[in-house]
Amino acid sequence: MNTGQAIVLGVVEGLTEFLPVSSTGHLLVAEHLMGLPTDTQQQKDALIGFTAVIQTGAIAAAVLYFLRDIVALAGSFLGGVVSSTRRATDDFRFALAVLVGSLPIAVVGLGLKDHIKEMDTHLWVVAVGLIAFSAVFVVAERRAHQDRPERALTVPDGLVIGLGQCLALVPGVSRSGATISTGLLRGLERVAATRLSFLLGIPALLGAGLLGLKDATHNQAGASATAVATVVAFVVAYASIWGLLRFVATHRITAFVPYRVLLGTAILVGLAVH
Repeated sequence: MNTGQAIVLGVVEGLTEFLPVSSTGHLLVAEHLMGLPTDTQQQKDALIGFTAVIQTGAIAAAVLYFLRDIVALAGSFLGGVVSSTRRATDDFRFALAVLVGSLPIAVVGLGLKDHIKEMDTHLWVVAVGLIAFSAVFVVAERRAHQDRPERALTVPDGLVIGLGQCLALVPGVSRSGATISTGLLRGLERVAATRLSFLLGIPALLGAGLLGLKDATHNQAGASATAVATVVAFVVAYASIWGLLRFVATHRITAFVPYRVLLGTAILVGLAVH
């Protein structure tokens, strides 16, 4: 992978990580269009590891953007550990919900690691994920009451939304799409569901990045490309977060459905005629 390809993939990651369109799916499509080699298992593992690691650039952007919230949540959680009074606050409950919600994907991701790596090499899986999960967006928006603000988040909410996040282990589904949809089905306001999606993504994607680090940087060329793409992903993702939070305040996530269906269909057609 050369520097130009690394920059392109960093832009793709930064633009799509927090949009409900599947960053993993877009990266897989981009890698195929660039003709990056996947002939050997080592090459496949290197690309999967590269994808996982550059996501940490997007996560770093989320940490910076939500730094004040993260510090407040950490303080609330630590305060609740030592104080029964603090444990009764909305802030402690929210922090505990985020912590509990982060556990399912860690367990499922580690348990199904080999199966996930296999799925991450197939474009048809991306296409089916993009098209099929779009129906969930429609159902979530139609059934959404949006009568529960962020302060009403409970630990069971965090667990259910965390379980929903596990669906994003299938490329094409979209981590943000899965978590936002699940949050809407739990009655959360759309902005609250989106903010929670960002916060749940931090430990999930950081863990995936650490697991993929060895495969992505097995040689100096791989390490250089990964570093370039990660920095680019950080810059682009920061702007993407800013834009998405403003977009979801006034738009439904079903606004992304036509794009998802068109892209999924285009992938299937391309595979059929290739």
